[in-house]
Amino acid sequence: MNEQPSITQIQSNIRQLRDLIDNLGSTVNQQHQTLITTRAEIAQRAAAQSSDELARLLVHVRRNLEDLERRFRDQQKEQEQLQALQEISRVINSSLDLNEVLGFVMDSIIDLTKAERAILLLKDEETGEQEVQLYRNVDRETIEKSSTFEISRSIVRTVAETGEPVVTMNAQSDSRFAAQESIISYNLRSILCVPLKIKDDITGVIYADNRIAAGVFGNTDRDLLASFANQAAVAIDNARLFRQTQANLIEITEMRDLMDNVFASIASGVITIDEDERIALYNRAAERILGFPDTAVMHQTYNAAMQTLGLPVEPLIYDVWNNGGAHNTEVDVVVNKRPGMTSLNLTLTPLRDYDHDMLGVAMVLDDVTEKKRLESVRRYLPPALVDQIRDLDAAQRPQRRIMSVMFADVRGYSTFSEHLDPENLIQIMNGYFTEFVYAINEYQGLTDKFMGDAVMALYNTPLNPQENHAERAIRTALMIRKNMLRYLTEVSEDRRLHFGIGIHTGEAVAGNVGSSLRKDYSAIGDAVNLSKRIQENAQADEILISRATYEQVKDWVTAEPLEPMKVKGRQTPELIYRLVGALVE
Repeated sequence: MNEQPSITQIQSNIRQLRDLIDNLGSTVNQQHQTLITTRAEIAQRAAAQSSDELARLLVHVRRNLEDLERRFRDQQKEQEQLQALQEISRVINSSLDLNEVLGFVMDSIIDLTKAERAILLLKDEETGEQEVQLYRNVDRETIEKSSTFEISRSIVRTVAETGEPVVTMNAQSDSRFAAQESIISYNLRSILCVPLKIKDDITGVIYADNRIAAGVFGNTDRDLLASFANQAAVAIDNARLFRQTQANLIEITEMRDLMDNVFASIASGVITIDEDERIALYNRAAERILGFPDTAVMHQTYNAAMQTLGLPVEPLIYDVWNNGGAHNTEVDVVVNKRPGMTSLNLTLTPLRDYDHDMLGVAMVLDDVTEKKRLESVRRYLPPALVDQIRDLDAAQRPQRRIMSVMFADVRGYSTFSEHLDPENLIQIMNGYFTEFVYAINEYQGLTDKFMGDAVMALYNTPLNPQENHAERAIRTALMIRKNMLRYLTEVSEDRRLHFGIGIHTGEAVAGNVGSSLRKDYSAIGDAVNLSKRIQENAQADEILISRATYEQVKDWVTAEPLEPMKVKGRQTPELIYRLVGALVE
């Protein structure tokens, strides 16, 4: 099969044909002149007729040749435009940068149409209006958006609404537009306007014009630009979607980074399990609390991870996964490289998407070991004093020291209890104990324990170190006496009881006392025993103190010495004082 002749060959052949016709025309002219000078009339007449016919045919041939040349030029221009359109389409579809694509589109419009200026408008998604995105002139320079760059808004609106391209050779004389104000005011002549369409959706408008020359654009330019606009619309839409995707991705990344930072910085441990039942998140707090780095559990199945971490919560995770809802529990576990038991508060909740489909499980864990230990101390120490303890472990270790011990009991309890049911009895006793503990807390004593109808309080233990511990114990007893006078006026006569108090200052050992199953903070030793014995010898509403305590407070109290008292467990009688009152309140 023969190859198609190239454009250059066709152009060469046309030039050769024109040269031959020109040569033939010259020859005919010379022959005609020669025949005119010939004397033979008959021959002259016949040759002249032949020459005239030949000249007429030459004119016809010339016209056909000119028409061929014109059609060839049109086809050549169209082919060049199609080639340019193909190249331009390749270029604009090679980028997803919106600004770059818009620049390519505008430069291509100028190249294809030879317009004086061109404008690209895109539909605003919120308002639906066509908003100018870019102005370009024939020199491919971006023109500032200003009121001096006026266009025919009516034509733009028509194209945007109908989706049909518009071309006018001379808008001043075009019956469709000549009466429009913008055409007259801005002296617009050649105008070409086509829509940017994706399927049936008009996403924008391309507008090109020439304010000086008429007849710049034709139907071919209209069809060409319309074809280009269809491809440009897809390229612009892809670039806009890409920009939006980038923005969404950036936003998602920022949110993810923010969440990672939040999870990394919060004090609570956070562990999340994804839809593949594997560990997806294990923050720094979880590392600190559980003693394992994230490399030990990340991307492991939750069963394997929980075994590594020593958390017996697989059944809870399974329940949350299958039944939803939140679970809260407290477990005591052995944590890696940490002595003793660690108390953890665990909250498990499902992770769901916007459609409430299950995505996984989140587990938040807090180390409440110290909190539980503080709560246990709060049972016998005033809250304000608990908050001042810096080293709870050191304070709870057994230590020998001089302290003051107070015992206060409710007198007449045994006889009184015989006639009351247990509920009423406990209610009445709690009323008296409330008054006792209020005074103990007021002077920062440590409420050691309740023993039937008595309460024991300690002053100057490692948990509540006090230089004036004897004074605090005495003032506590005086407040109890004062408050009891008021309290007895508030209760019915059948519920009125009395109290007895004993106080001693001496050496004892304070610390956690008990077994591995249960421990309480207490004190043991001679000071405790003697204080108890002194309280047992107190009469109703009487406060008795030992000599050791009296020596600590004698400068500001009034006390009456009693006969030396023989107490249980001691061979030598003890000198005891009955506390009357305080000289200085």
